[in-house]
Amino acid sequence: MDNKGFISLEYLFSLFIVIIIASGLLFYGEANVSSSFNIADSVEHRLILDDIKDKISQVNSNGAGFSKSIELPSDKGYFEITVDKSRLTIEYDSKKGESLMPLLKTDEKYKLISGQKYCISKTDDGKIVIT
Repeated sequence: MDNKGFISLEYLFSLFIVIIIASGLLFYGEANVSSSFNIADSVEHRLILDDIKDKISQVNSNGAGFSKSIELPSDKGYFEITVDKSRLTIEYDSKKGESLMPLLKTDEKYKLISGQKYCISKTDDGKIVIT
């Protein structure tokens, strides 16, 4: 019998294998892209936390009456930074990151919100105040 116009069984089988491999590669590629976006988001927020930590350390290492103003970015989404005793904590998108500051003296727990301006100052008795 003549095979013109009919799809052979080998052709269908090879087409099925190619479709399976292509869908597996697409799934793997999508997972990698999603993972890289999560990593980039985490790094951005970690850099914000480290910048705040550096500014608080600068104020803490200088004498009484020294102050520094900061403005938290609003283009990175909503986040909150909590300054409590010797710990800074950032919370965003149900994620949480921490950074320790062993020599920090505060009496209160401060909550910093994205998009706001704050003044970090050192009092005469050596405590850090954020307003």
